[in-house]
Amino acid sequence: MRPPEIAAADYRNDGFVVITRYNGQMKIALRRIGNSLGVLLPKATLDAWGLREGDSLLLTDKGIRPLSRGGFTHQELDEHRRVIALAVIRKFSPREIRAQILANLSRWKGQGVWGGAYEEWLQVAAHANDGELFSAMIGRDENAVRLRQSAPFVGLLPKEEVRKLNEEAAG
Repeated sequence: MRPPEIAAADYRNDGFVVITRYNGQMKIALRRIGNSLGVLLPKATLDAWGLREGDSLLLTDKGIRPLSRGGFTHQELDEHRRVIALAVIRKFSPREIRAQILANLSRWKGQGVWGGAYEEWLQVAAHANDGELFSAMIGRDENAVRLRQSAPFVGLLPKEEVRKLNEEAAG
C-alpha cells in the first residue's frame, strides 16, 4: 500500500516516485542549495502564478506567494467588488441589505460624507424592487459598475470573510 503522502504518485521500477498530479496543498521539503537551504516548487504552480526563472516570491509567516502586481486593473477591482456583493446577497435577505444600506447612508450623511452615488443608492434601497437592488449590486452595466464604487452595504459580512475574499483576489 502506498504511503498517504505520495498517493498522487506513480512508482517506477527503479524505486523512484514520479508525481503525476498535485493537490492544492503539499509538503515542500527543505533542500541544501550551496551553502543555503531552499525549496523546489512544482512548475505547474509557478506556471499558474505566471512566474518563471528570475521572478520573485514573497515569503510571509502565512506562506510563499507571488509578489503582488501593485494593484488591480479596473476590471479586476470591479470583479472583486461583485464577488463581495454576491457574498452579501448569498448571506442576507434583501430586507437586511436595505437596512444596512439605509443605516450606513444615514450615518455618512450625518458625518458630512455624501456624494451623488449615495443619493442613487438611497433611492434603490428605499424604493426599488429586489431585482433592481440586486442589479445595482452585481450587474455588469456601466451604472452598476459606477454604483459599486460607492457600495453602502459594507459591514454586513464578517471581517474574517472579507479578509479571505481580499486574499483570494490578491492571489
